[in-house]
Amino acid sequence: MKQNINRVVLVGTGAVGCSYAYAMINQGVAEELVLVDVNEAKAEGEAMDLKHGIPFAPSPTKIWSGSYADCKDADLVVITAGLPQKPGETRLDLVEKNTKIFKEIVRGIMDNGFDGIFLIATNPVDILTYVTWKESGLPKERVIGSGTTLDTARFRYMLSDYFDVDARNVHAYIIGEHGDTELPVWSHVSVGVQKLEKFLKDEELYKQEELDEIFTNVRDAAYHIINRKGATYYGIGMSLVRVTKAILNNENCILTVSAHLDGQYGHKDVYIGVPAVINRNGVREVMELELRDDEQQKFERSVKVLKETMAPVL
Repeated sequence: MKQNINRVVLVGTGAVGCSYAYAMINQGVAEELVLVDVNEAKAEGEAMDLKHGIPFAPSPTKIWSGSYADCKDADLVVITAGLPQKPGETRLDLVEKNTKIFKEIVRGIMDNGFDGIFLIATNPVDILTYVTWKESGLPKERVIGSGTTLDTARFRYMLSDYFDVDARNVHAYIIGEHGDTELPVWSHVSVGVQKLEKFLKDEELYKQEELDEIFTNVRDAAYHIINRKGATYYGIGMSLVRVTKAILNNENCILTVSAHLDGQYGHKDVYIGVPAVINRNGVREVMELELRDDEQQKFERSVKVLKETMAPVL
């Protein structure tokens, strides 16, 4: 019998999925972790390998390779399956290929009685989160994309390096599409309790031009990594674990996930990266930041690009 046991089903045991599974076990997040992949032998091998590390984990986790049938009793299904981004490709280039794959996956999961929360990581994540919502028929609050959680983490890390402070004390957000039209919300950046504007008053030490370059490196980070090692997976794996913990532990914490807008920021019927309060029910609420005019214009462009890109495949 399954009673008060957190079960997470991971669909897709590629580099991103396995990075997520490895981090999940190292942090002792869930009692049960099920690996599902179209390549059943790969899922079996990964489960076997992960099990052998359990004696060194902070808490026991039951791990096995399974099927969509295991989703019936799952609290959370995390999907990392799909075709990865290749050198020279944008995330939006993947939309048609991965939309077809996702429709089949989501139907298979729902046919087995799943009634939990979806967490999507496959690119283009905003569009595939929307596809998952439509195909599943679940409430929008229970379908979440990784959104700009990783972009925000990259942003905080690079700013922490620039200001020489702990990244956990840098409060900053990247919002919009997880891709080329994302934007930094400079108007809400703070280092500890100090607003960014105060630092910029010292023009000898800090310059807006240098901060703009930091954002460019954040936006293009995936391209730089892919060109060097073929794919990104550690950062997104840890980002997914952070969202998972927020859900399973009912944290009510604020993360920049891909959430459904229903009038917030002046837009409807789109999933996009925005700060949202995450708890055991999924997205409790979308936090609507007061954006500067230039930030709002960039956000408008991001929404426009997403809607135009997903229109032909929905």
